[in-house]
Amino acid sequence: MEFNHADLFEGLVDAIGDRVALVTPGADGTEHLTYAELDAHANRLAHHMRDAGVGPGQHVGVHLYNGLEYIATVLAALKIRAVPVNVNYRYVAAELEYLYRDAELVALVYDADFEDRVTAAAWEAPSLRHRVVCGGSSPHAVRYADALSSASPARDFPARSGEDLYIIYTGGTTGMPKGVMWRCEDLFMAFGGGNPYGEPRATPDEVIEAARAGNPITMMTTAPLMHGAAQMTTFICWWMGGRIVYNRRFDPAEVLRTIEREKVVSIGITGDAVARPLTDEIATGSYDLSSLVVFSSTGAILSGTVRDRLRELLPNVMIIDSFGSSESGYTASGLEGSTPESGLRYRPNTPRLRVLDDDLRPVSPGSGALGQVAKSGPIALGYWNDPAKTARTFVQVDGERWLLTGDIATVEDDGTISIFGRGSQCINTGGEKVFPEEVEAVLKGHPAVFDAVVTGIADERFGERVAAVIQPYDEAPSTDELDAHCRDRLSGYKVPRTYAFVATLERSPAGKADYRWAKEIAEKA
Repeated sequence: MEFNHADLFEGLVDAIGDRVALVTPGADGTEHLTYAELDAHANRLAHHMRDAGVGPGQHVGVHLYNGLEYIATVLAALKIRAVPVNVNYRYVAAELEYLYRDAELVALVYDADFEDRVTAAAWEAPSLRHRVVCGGSSPHAVRYADALSSASPARDFPARSGEDLYIIYTGGTTGMPKGVMWRCEDLFMAFGGGNPYGEPRATPDEVIEAARAGNPITMMTTAPLMHGAAQMTTFICWWMGGRIVYNRRFDPAEVLRTIEREKVVSIGITGDAVARPLTDEIATGSYDLSSLVVFSSTGAILSGTVRDRLRELLPNVMIIDSFGSSESGYTASGLEGSTPESGLRYRPNTPRLRVLDDDLRPVSPGSGALGQVAKSGPIALGYWNDPAKTARTFVQVDGERWLLTGDIATVEDDGTISIFGRGSQCINTGGEKVFPEEVEAVLKGHPAVFDAVVTGIADERFGERVAAVIQPYDEAPSTDELDAHCRDRLSGYKVPRTYAFVATLERSPAGKADYRWAKEIAEKA
């Protein structure tokens, strides 16, 4: 057994197979699957994939809502040393076509709800030769139930390695997604090492023994499994011998009913976009949330207003903001009182976190000098199919490999890190990344738009919302026209919510957009 996610899961099955591993919506209500039941299910799917010609190192797309089928597909791919690839279910056909081709998918497991988009994109992805459809049927795919019924539940797979690849797709510099590549062992260590509250476990056997001896914890993730944070939350829970709870889609009332019914101890959310509707629902006083101990936000920061409201409604619950990324893993925790309004301050949870200046030298504590947050140790390998971005992001300093996160920060006297924002113009709206260049290009494809700059402005619920400053050719198009134009070409969360129209856009002599000016204009709109 190695620090490989499939190895570790199978070790848990052998040690605590009769414990519940997964609570998820099913066809006949809520399903409770033990580790052994989930293992047998994933084994059947793994045999089906292998029989369909999926081999070690090949990429399997997972285009599903939260549920048994999602995590079983991830496990099945890892079992046969294939690579699971998360697919954002909000993507339209053009975005899917890019991802399918860029990731070089050979197989895809998808929800029947996405049939039209999948079919349109799949014809343009020459490597994609096998599809499995959940919740329906398709002339182009094997039904999920049929794939399982004809396959063996036996565990007879080749030996695996901690070197096996795991890919998490996330936003890229051009706005299109990029695959973050990890060694399984590094990914395991970067997200808690089997012991998120202390030192990483030294051996795989220690992980299994600690899970066997510990008290099972019930955790819940509200984020979609198409995001790496939700996948990692699942594995972190399992490494502690616990059970993970999913809802198919985010619905505040259903989340709270689930916490009450399943006695959830720890819930993971994504910033204000999830926290605000949850607080409104909690305020109704209709739910028994006495089991809840931890309320943890990753992927987006909680505002001070929402944090204060949560503290008022859940006075006995620990509220945590975690800092990290798909490339770095979990690296730091927010200090009490740290908010976007008052200034974001984090305490590193690893000695391998630094702030490096432009010369890649550490910023001195208390100097006030700015630099970029960087991490060494267990970090991603780089970006799939993008050596240029890999070279820019992962650098050698004194013989050691460092990840440059792009977060601008300084180091305080006490060693805490104050973060001022992203070095890029990436917009974080409810935990989703939006890159201005992509939206600008779509807007400029409208016949009435001469030029456009896209930026993020403050939003009460989502943290930021997408705003566009437009220079029309002559008569300005209506916002309804622009909205319809964008929605045909972009996922909904990328579509601007605010528009401002100007006679001339401010740009530098080199033609670069003045984003500070654009933000000021958009905030006045």
